Amino acid sequence: MSRAVVIVDGEHYPPVVRDALAELPYEIVGAVLVGGTEKLRGDPDYGVPLAASLEAAVAEHTPDVVVDLSDEPVLGPAERMALASRSLALGVPYEGADFRFDPPVFEPFGLPSIAVMGTGKRVGKTAVTGHVARTLAPDRSVVVVSMGRGGPPEPELVETPPSVDDLLALSRAGRHAASDHLETAAVAGVPTVGCRRAGGGMAGAVSVSNVLEGAGIASGLRPDLVVFDGSGAALPPIAVGTRVLIVGAHQDPAVATGYLNAYRHRIADLVLLMAADDEHARERLRTAARDLVREDVAVIAALLRPRPLAPVAGKRVAYFGTAPATAHGAIAAHLGEAHGAEVVAVSGALADRRRLREELERVRADVFLVELKAAAIDVVAEEALARRIELVLVANDVVPLEGEQDLDAEIRRLAAISSAAVPEAV
Repeated sequence: MSRAVVIVDGEHYPPVVRDALAELPYEIVGAVLVGGTEKLRGDPDYGVPLAASLEAAVAEHTPDVVVDLSDEPVLGPAERMALASRSLALGVPYEGADFRFDPPVFEPFGLPSIAVMGTGKRVGKTAVTGHVARTLAPDRSVVVVSMGRGGPPEPELVETPPSVDDLLALSRAGRHAASDHLETAAVAGVPTVGCRRAGGGMAGAVSVSNVLEGAGIASGLRPDLVVFDGSGAALPPIAVGTRVLIVGAHQDPAVATGYLNAYRHRIADLVLLMAADDEHARERLRTAARDLVREDVAVIAALLRPRPLAPVAGKRVAYFGTAPATAHGAIAAHLGEAHGAEVVAVSGALADRRRLREELERVRADVFLVELKAAAIDVVAEEALARRIELVLVANDVVPLEGEQDLDAEIRRLAAISSAAVPEAV
């Protein structure tokens, strides 16, 4: 019989709880009292040991499941999700009368590895993955394994950066030519394995993927370290050495750090608050994140800044990306100040083909600068070719805000932890 720790509250009479425990299909090994006093007269007796916290109960009793026998008003939806996140971070399923959450399954991997995961789509994961790879590549061989909703049906190894002509050929053959692995290969300059996934659970498990096969290809290259790039809020299904969590500073803290994003924070070894221009929003997120992560986990605020992969100084450029309108002014200013471009237009419509085509009709520029995402190739690159306009791909550099901890030092620290966790014989 499976062993269970139960969550109980003082809004239930202890005799009712004891009778309920007897009906559960588990061996009840402990309980955690989470609050409420209305039905309590002195110290309650539930017939099993009471632990001071969920963490203490799991450590002492090693249950197979945590069963929630609480209810409103002691545990509302937010409090329940917070408890579920704590349970999943301990590796234990969490269930109640009409719900169950299981921890994502992470398959063993025999090489040093780092995962990059996010609290949602378009929070900067691929940019951070490229930054991690570029930071570590001078001292060791690095391979990236990416997964995406537009990835290839079979894992695909890209060993050299693809050209725009290569990407156009893929697009015309019906492929998604802006898949994350192609972007990483183009901007990071390291071997990249592209994988696909479909579906994503609330805690980040994927419904179907070929990432395990992709991990096997990466392992066969015998690199010193593998970086696994997540997709949306889905986690790479690999038991990595360390994890970097990317949080979009534009996200509502109730979402970014609530629900089962709290679980993502609890398993993170580094948290990056991306696009963190708004100080008030940034600090709200930082405070919420600090309440969830371990004490040794750095929380670093950073910005994404575009870097053209070819010179654009003195040229009239139009920039096409996925950033919200609130970031367009900063993008234009950076391209002008850092790269000498005359910016005539900034678009964030790469993920909206109808709007993108409408904006392209109005743009007059010498160069199209484009992030390798969404409709970058099938719409923007094709339009540039038809109009004989120069097309330049853009990388997004991760730039910590002034006064933040040293991001590159943190990345190297995580790499050292990941390497130390793998037996030398592997």
